[in-house]
Amino acid sequence: MERREEQPGAAGAGAAPALDFTVENVEKALHQLYYDPNIENKNLAQKWLMQAQASPQAWHFSWQLLQPDKVPEIQYFGASALHIKISRYWSDIPTDQYESLKAQLFTQITRFASGSKIVLTRLCVALASLALSMMPDAWPCAVADMVRLFQAEDSPVDSQGRCLALLELLTVLPEEFQTSRLPQYRKSLVRTSLAVECGAVFPLLEQLLQQPSSPSCVRQKVLKCFSSWVQLEVPLQDCEALIQAAFAALQDSELFDSSVEAIVNAISQPDAQRYVNTLLKLIPLVLGLQDQLRQAVQNGDMETSHGICRIAVALGENHSRALLDQVEHWQSFLALVNMIMFCTGIPGHFPVNETTSSLTLTFWYTLQDDILSFEAEKQAVYQQVYRPVYFQLVDVLLHKAQFPSDEEYGFWSSDEKEQFRIYSQASGILFPQHTEALLYGFQSIAETIDVNYSDVVPGLIGLIPRISISNVQLADTVMFTIGALSEWLADHPVMINSVLPLVLHALGNPELSISSVSTLKKICRECKYDLPPYAANIVAVSQDVLMKQIHKTSQCMWLMQALGFLLSALQVEEILKNLHSLISPYIQQLEKLAEEIPNPSNKLAIVHILGLLSNLFTTLDVSHHEDDHEGSELRKLPVPQGPNPVVVVLQQVFQLIQKVLSKWLNDAQVVEAVCAIFEKSVKTLLDDFAPMVPQLCEMLGRMYSTIPQASALDLTRQLVHIFAHEPAHFPPIEALFLLVTSVTLTLFQQGPRDHPDIVDSFMQLLAQALKRKPDLFLCERLDVKAVFQCAVLALKFPEAPTVKASCGFFTELLPRCGEVEPVGKVVQEDGRMLLIAVLEAIGGQASRSLMDCFADILFALNKHCFSLLSVWIKEALQAPGFPSARLSPEQKDTFSQQILRERVNKRRVKEMVKEFTLLCRGLHGTDYTADY
Repeated sequence: MERREEQPGAAGAGAAPALDFTVENVEKALHQLYYDPNIENKNLAQKWLMQAQASPQAWHFSWQLLQPDKVPEIQYFGASALHIKISRYWSDIPTDQYESLKAQLFTQITRFASGSKIVLTRLCVALASLALSMMPDAWPCAVADMVRLFQAEDSPVDSQGRCLALLELLTVLPEEFQTSRLPQYRKSLVRTSLAVECGAVFPLLEQLLQQPSSPSCVRQKVLKCFSSWVQLEVPLQDCEALIQAAFAALQDSELFDSSVEAIVNAISQPDAQRYVNTLLKLIPLVLGLQDQLRQAVQNGDMETSHGICRIAVALGENHSRALLDQVEHWQSFLALVNMIMFCTGIPGHFPVNETTSSLTLTFWYTLQDDILSFEAEKQAVYQQVYRPVYFQLVDVLLHKAQFPSDEEYGFWSSDEKEQFRIYSQASGILFPQHTEALLYGFQSIAETIDVNYSDVVPGLIGLIPRISISNVQLADTVMFTIGALSEWLADHPVMINSVLPLVLHALGNPELSISSVSTLKKICRECKYDLPPYAANIVAVSQDVLMKQIHKTSQCMWLMQALGFLLSALQVEEILKNLHSLISPYIQQLEKLAEEIPNPSNKLAIVHILGLLSNLFTTLDVSHHEDDHEGSELRKLPVPQGPNPVVVVLQQVFQLIQKVLSKWLNDAQVVEAVCAIFEKSVKTLLDDFAPMVPQLCEMLGRMYSTIPQASALDLTRQLVHIFAHEPAHFPPIEALFLLVTSVTLTLFQQGPRDHPDIVDSFMQLLAQALKRKPDLFLCERLDVKAVFQCAVLALKFPEAPTVKASCGFFTELLPRCGEVEPVGKVVQEDGRMLLIAVLEAIGGQASRSLMDCFADILFALNKHCFSLLSVWIKEALQAPGFPSARLSPEQKDTFSQQILRERVNKRRVKEMVKEFTLLCRGLHGTDYTADY
């Protein structure tokens, strides 16, 4: 690796772009980001600053930005840049600079202990990332060293400042571990090391929390730190003293929230059920909170009642099976159950007057399941004990599920109404006794068993129109019930007329928006072949509510999908007639918007209209590609004659879409919305889309050249998949393929790491081209060598989907060495580079979960390039320490011989690679050998 100045972490991540990342320029860009009123300038500044953080120069300007004379915003950026360099480019830091970098971070954290808190936190995160990367080999006692250094008396910072800085560092360390990009095998090693190191943390936390002299700010940080560490699955028995101290802290209103979070996190660990004795000690502590709970409910203190309920439910829900098993302690657990019952029955309507009762619902399911999981004799005992409890629960939930008066309900927000509906449904499925609850029960039946075998459904369908709907809540429930029975209606179409008028009437009520639109969509999808007699009415009502803008955006999209399903079953002439009526107003609006000067308001309108068309075309399938398995249904439908209606419409609006794009080509959101229209149409229409191919290829090329986006590549891949093999369509497909490849190769030259989604889609496009039309790689204008080298680079990305897509490209490319001359040539010239990258990945640079993908490449090399591989692999493995210093020459020789011998059994090659990667990582024969 190239060495630079003797600055900790001065090694760069490769060649930097030709951008002047100086302190002065960074400060100017930050000023522009924070204070420039022009949103476009802000976006440019943000993009530039992201490049600056990733650049090698970040090692230099970061420290300068932390100087005392800088404002906190600038210091924060410097600290963030250090964290990014350490967490993402760790491999670029020479080992002899670890200690210097560590020392500088300690110095900065000490200085900011009495400075800006946001800067302190980012510096702590940077040091935490450093520690995780060095543990356990290079820094075996990292946590203990942190505690020792911050307790040193010779520090210039006062003791409270040092204490808070240490607690911040200890708090972010587990959090950084949870979100770190460590390889899986390293993550396991570091987790084990941290579990040991908690022995240096918990005694300190206990001391600080139990000291009467500890200020409130310190005790609050202690609780947050404890809450962070227990999520590393620390043994519950090691937490006993801290949990008890946290219970005591619940009496302090300033510490209440932090105490609840710490206790709940500790109790909820998956491993906690192993420590039954500790769990039994916790029950009295929870029961001791009942007076505080009752007082909170009486005073309307929802925050306190909510917090105490969370603790009780965490203990009961996570460990009911383990606690029920302790038969001699049945009374204490029953007391806990009754405490949770009190929480379930807290007065008021959820979520308006109380927010606590919903927390308990899952507990009642869990308790019931756990009781039924015991052997018969024990089950009978517990049923006798808990039957009265569940009878009481019926009364409580029926009372809770009752609707308020219409006057009170009218003041509720739409979100509160939706939450109450879901809450009532969860209660009603358990105990169906009132009208709403009975309907919830039928929904549950429809969603869990085959309704064809239920002899009550016909009666229910007949009764639904006769239900006296006295309020919106009941109407909402009726809608969802009809939706749940849509498959039954498809088998009993004579009953559609009983419920469809109710659904169409409900479409006009904004308070029934979600339930009515989703129900109509289900009916149109499941019953479309029986809906032609009702089509005109459905379209008319839908068009009316769309024009009146009754529904929110998402419901408008659902409604368009419903109409697509509906129109699919009509004659072509009827489809065109309805389409004209349905979308003409939107086309007129789009024409008007295309003339206007771009602004945020008309952008939203454009994206909305494009979204409506896209969702309509997603489901409008006159060739019934989705229903090929339903032959009996298809036989009663005529074969469509003439052009596809969707193609007719697209051709009519194509010029208009181009006009919109001419003004919005630089806006990623509009471009993506346009891509969505054509991608969904291509997926639905397949070969029927053919007339649109030339003009779409031309437009798509212009779009991608302006703003490269993964969505444009995905659409190109669809076109290649469906049309590249047809001679008539090959020229425009080839031209588009060459253009997007050229643009993407330029992107690679500029630095592709910020665009893993584009690289992922590009690799999938290349693989599809090789699979569907290898002739695309015969074109002289295609730089096959550059494509090959970029794909090798993509193999080293940290994102697993991108790596998998790149591996997929090579497994398609290598079998074509003989038939496609440029491919054979590039493999002969650069295949060794590919093998080196694969061996590096197997040697430990890639996640173990990806080993099968790399094994596929080795198998393809062996099968199609055997003579070359036999030379390359022996040369590569002769290098000392490659691909891992843990390997002996004998182990490497054995591996190469095994690979070269196996040219038939791909599964065997995968087993060899998994075995070899364990040897490379020093994991062979350890507890970490389980497959990922």
